[in-house]
Amino acid sequence: MEYNNPYLALGGGVVFLLWVLDYFKIIQPRLILGGRNASSPNWFKLMRLTLFVMGVIAWGNIIYGLSEPREQKSTAPSSRKVIDIFLVVDVSRSMLADDLRPNRLEVAKTKLREFAKLRPTDRIGVILFSEKVFTLLPLSTDPELLDRVIGDINVGFLGSGTNIGDALALAVARGVDSETENKVIVLLTDGVNNVGNISPMQAAQAAKDNEMKVYTIGLGGDEDARLPLGNSIFGQQYQKIPGGSIDYEELKKMATLTGGKFFPAKNEHSLEEVLNEIQNLEKTDVNVSNIAVYDEQYYQYLFIGILLLVAVELVRKVVLREVI
Repeated sequence: MEYNNPYLALGGGVVFLLWVLDYFKIIQPRLILGGRNASSPNWFKLMRLTLFVMGVIAWGNIIYGLSEPREQKSTAPSSRKVIDIFLVVDVSRSMLADDLRPNRLEVAKTKLREFAKLRPTDRIGVILFSEKVFTLLPLSTDPELLDRVIGDINVGFLGSGTNIGDALALAVARGVDSETENKVIVLLTDGVNNVGNISPMQAAQAAKDNEMKVYTIGLGGDEDARLPLGNSIFGQQYQKIPGGSIDYEELKKMATLTGGKFFPAKNEHSLEEVLNEIQNLEKTDVNVSNIAVYDEQYYQYLFIGILLLVAVELVRKVVLREVI
């Protein structure tokens, strides 16, 4: 047996004490209406004692009912609609190219943060890659943490190169033990795989084997894109990125193999459209907790107590006709 509201029962006890004080105040000098009460003092005292006992029983039921007694009968699973999403983000130096303003990385971060805010109940993880790969955030349902983590993404700390295969394989490994049926990897890159131990297609096959969809996004690709090299006496210096630096064909094959889609995103607007389309993915149920099912018993005690108390007060005022 559990008691859901003991403090309310304590308040009921205080009211009961006030009732007792009021009840015994009646034995002080008073006016008795009705000759029967005046001519039969023993009968009157017996009746009052009986009413007091009934009142105690009534208040006992009321106080117990106010504590909200309940008995747990069973538990029912609670579920919510979720999907596991891994954001696999290229942080190679080419992501600083200025064909998207202010650069590819900042635009990607802005749109990914907007995407994450639209999925507050989903579990989202972040994996970064350049020459090396790194799990920046395991699957998380903390939207504020996710927003901060994406906002802090930067280039430079994972070496040079583009290791798409190992990054995708890491995302697959992270998602293998998840109980969620729908698992999605959003791979965002502006380059071609040129380092690593696993090829992108091998990693895509592993994703397919583990029923994980891969959505690939080729970001940028403007033949006139420039990389900032730093300041000199002549001002900001730039290096032009050779055109065709994104392997669209391989990204498309990876996505098709896993049941996902490939999206070219050459500007901020097209990247937003891509993420909006992914936003409409079907969700699935995952158990997150158990809800206890209770047999609530307070109402029967309140009903008995209130009924008895009303009867006591009616007899006092109508039959005994007590007036202070």
